[in-house]
Amino acid sequence: MYDLESRRRALALIDQGRSLNSVSKETGISRFAIRSWKIRIEPLARTAAVCERCSPGPQLPRDPVAYAYLLGLYLGDGCLSAGRRGVYALRIACADAWPGLIDSCREAMRRVRPENRVCIVQKQGCVMVTSTSKHWPCLFPQHGPGKKHERVISLEPWQQRLVDAHPWELLRGLIHSDGCRITNWTTRVINGATKRYEYPRYFFTNKSADIRQIYTNTLETVGVEWKQPNAFNVSVARKASVALMDAHIGPKY
Repeated sequence: MYDLESRRRALALIDQGRSLNSVSKETGISRFAIRSWKIRIEPLARTAAVCERCSPGPQLPRDPVAYAYLLGLYLGDGCLSAGRRGVYALRIACADAWPGLIDSCREAMRRVRPENRVCIVQKQGCVMVTSTSKHWPCLFPQHGPGKKHERVISLEPWQQRLVDAHPWELLRGLIHSDGCRITNWTTRVINGATKRYEYPRYFFTNKSADIRQIYTNTLETVGVEWKQPNAFNVSVARKASVALMDAHIGPKY
């Protein structure tokens, strides 16, 4: 006998287009039991894959902190790809150089959609952190045809409310995807001697004007001063603002 939660989890995986064999291996439930539940279509079966956004009376994601971070990663280096049976794959590119970022991305995906498995697909110089679900487009309505910088990207009102509550998590995701913390240097002549000065700064680079606007608007809500030195880059260099970023974000790892 299997408990109700085990049945719900198995049927949710089947709803994602997974095979009986793969679901059986992941859950430890026999293929015969899963097949019988699928055929009988018990009342609990098709309500298993909970989605806060497309259920009656839409709610915010169950883990808003993880979602705000994942939203930043998605806007920077993520995409949604349609598969069979209405299933979508959420893929976020993470460089091999930042193993801590890969772990953080995987954990955020798990917390946002605990019903779905997260896997890693190795590419040259990076990995694609990937999870499949029918409900990723509900959670990321920015999905659409074409490149992000070639179409309008705007936050839904419910996303903006969530970002207003957790601005640093969105900023952390954006920096971890399309940003960096670097050390700049300059020289000054003082009393005839040339001295070198070093100072840290944050850069965020994205071709989408809309995504840059989301980033800078959020910076302003947390009191960070910024400048845009060229078409695609946003810089944070003032000492107090860098200190704020260091306290809440810090370098990639």
